[in-house]
Amino acid sequence: MAAPVSSDANEERANPGQTADFLRYSVLLEHLVGDERKARSVPASVQGGLLGTHKSEQEKRVEAFMESCGFKTVLACAAGFVLGGAFGVFTAGIDSNVGLDPKDPTRTPTAREVLRDMGQRGVSYAKNFAIVGAMFSCTECLIESYRGVTDWKNGALGGCVTGGIIGFRAGPKAGALGCAGFAAFSTAIDYYFRRCRGAGTYVQHQCTSHHTINWLVQQGCRRNR
Repeated sequence: MAAPVSSDANEERANPGQTADFLRYSVLLEHLVGDERKARSVPASVQGGLLGTHKSEQEKRVEAFMESCGFKTVLACAAGFVLGGAFGVFTAGIDSNVGLDPKDPTRTPTAREVLRDMGQRGVSYAKNFAIVGAMFSCTECLIESYRGVTDWKNGALGGCVTGGIIGFRAGPKAGALGCAGFAAFSTAIDYYFRRCRGAGTYVQHQCTSHHTINWLVQQGCRRNR
């Protein structure tokens, strides 16, 4: 008497292609996320799991222009001017002595006098911030171009040079303090931004990996239906 044939065997005979697809999918998962996965070096042209496209000559020229020291200096100067103007207007707005006449401090200033003083302070702050931003950006870019390395030392050296030049007008001691203060501040800001950027890249990589695995599982489930 012949042994009874199981239902699984009948399904395999009825759908041999589906069984082969499932086996291939299982092997694929083992090599992608399983024990058979091997460490591979990802080329620079691969970003986020998608092949990167080659840049045209125009895109390369635009990128080179935006990375030049002149463009960075002008951009930092403009950003410093806007930020300094806003900061100057803000400090003038909270200053109770704005618009007062030194010859007659008891007289209440008019709105025109208050706005004039706020504008003058905003312009003064804007000029100072623009000069400092341009000096720091230009110095950092030149140091980075000379060293050929992008790290925190560029910002620290650029801050030291900028602070030293600004403080040296009040003497050698003020120049040394300005150099140390600007260098420490630049290093702290650079460390904070690099840390946030690294955390964001790690989270993006983890999310991309999870989305890839979920997509593979969904494709396998659809094939097995």
